[in-house]
Amino acid sequence: MTDTLRTGLFAGLVVALIVGTGVLDNWNLALIIVNYGLISAIMALGVNLQWGLAGLFNVGVMGFVALGGLAAVLISMPPVPEAWAAGGGQVLGALAIGAAVIAGLIAVYKRTAGRVRVIAMVVLGIVGFFLFRSVFDAGVQAIEAVNPASTGFLGGLNFGGDSGRDWPIMAVIAWPVGGMLAAGAAWIIGKTALGLRSDYLAIATLGIAEIIIAILKNENWMSRGVMNVIGLPRPVPYETDLQADPNFVATVTDLGLDPTLASTLWVKLLYSGLFAAFLIVLLILAQRALHSPWGRMMRAIRDNEVAARAMGKNVTARHLQVFVIGSAICGLAGAMMTTLDGQLTPAAYQPLRFTFLVWVMVIVGGSGNNFGSVLGGMLIWWLWVAVGEYGPDLMIWATAWMSDDSTFKANLVNSAPQMRFLVMGTVLLLILRFSPRGILPEK
Repeated sequence: MTDTLRTGLFAGLVVALIVGTGVLDNWNLALIIVNYGLISAIMALGVNLQWGLAGLFNVGVMGFVALGGLAAVLISMPPVPEAWAAGGGQVLGALAIGAAVIAGLIAVYKRTAGRVRVIAMVVLGIVGFFLFRSVFDAGVQAIEAVNPASTGFLGGLNFGGDSGRDWPIMAVIAWPVGGMLAAGAAWIIGKTALGLRSDYLAIATLGIAEIIIAILKNENWMSRGVMNVIGLPRPVPYETDLQADPNFVATVTDLGLDPTLASTLWVKLLYSGLFAAFLIVLLILAQRALHSPWGRMMRAIRDNEVAARAMGKNVTARHLQVFVIGSAICGLAGAMMTTLDGQLTPAAYQPLRFTFLVWVMVIVGGSGNNFGSVLGGMLIWWLWVAVGEYGPDLMIWATAWMSDDSTFKANLVNSAPQMRFLVMGTVLLLILRFSPRGILPEK
């Protein structure tokens, strides 16, 4: 079977599953699968660049996705004037002090040596820390005291009215900003962790991802912590606005559609178009990179670092480069998902969903194959949703012969949504056993 035919059959399977969901169940669920599947495909593409192209074992995907979600808040949400007046200046001043202290420590390290360096750095670090905390803590307390039930944070940079709806473009601008924020964090992490062995790199990235989530949960002034940021502006019309538009209502009524359902489907289709456009651009760029001299160099480094170093390649620098690129793509996807959800929920970022599941997508699709990763993302997301959606019904059917007052039956039915974990593990084991290079292996 040729690679083109295999790819076509894989893509046909994914399309058939989604269309079948719409025809046999409902199109609203099918479009939900499409939208989150496209976002998951972008995440899988980012991880594939790191692992499939460079062999970097990054299990901190969740952290970069969360940073993308934070960017969606910082860019697309309207600012909170009261919070800025109460403590915004102090927080900015504290951050400036922190940056100045770090710059001072770097300067002292470069210009001094021996005992003088140690003493100067310790003194500067202690004084700078206490000065930073004294200014920062006062500003944070003032910000979080401003109407904490609904705000209690600084907000974002969307000055399009109180709700930010006048500037919907900011929601799209937040997506590449999310990628840049994740890229910046990846650069800092890569400078310190990419010299580690692959297993230690995995531990380091997982730990740093947990640190990022802990910061999002606790820094209320920035992300409202566990109280969540809701009502994020969106780049597409609101369903209520469409339902109030006489032209839209007349058009869908003439087509024999219910305006409420039609508005929901239309909004999801618009989201699908935006996500698909970003995915297509990223896939084209990834394919060009894969077949470029840079891509061949990265595969050579992945396959034999010693030989690549002998040929004069800077392996650490190239690893840092691809690590930043892959993390930026994950951050982009994270910003998209937060915009689609309409809220930032730091507690929802779990390693199982935002790291393990993405890795399953890459492995099942075919690591090292960009098309395989994208289609694997779509397929695994459909399977994840389908098992959660239809698992309880299947379990009820399978236990129909049991007594209605059976405790065992009740436990089986109540735990049916957890079948998705069993299914994901089973799929992963089957792929590793019968097709260890994935459904679409790397050429």
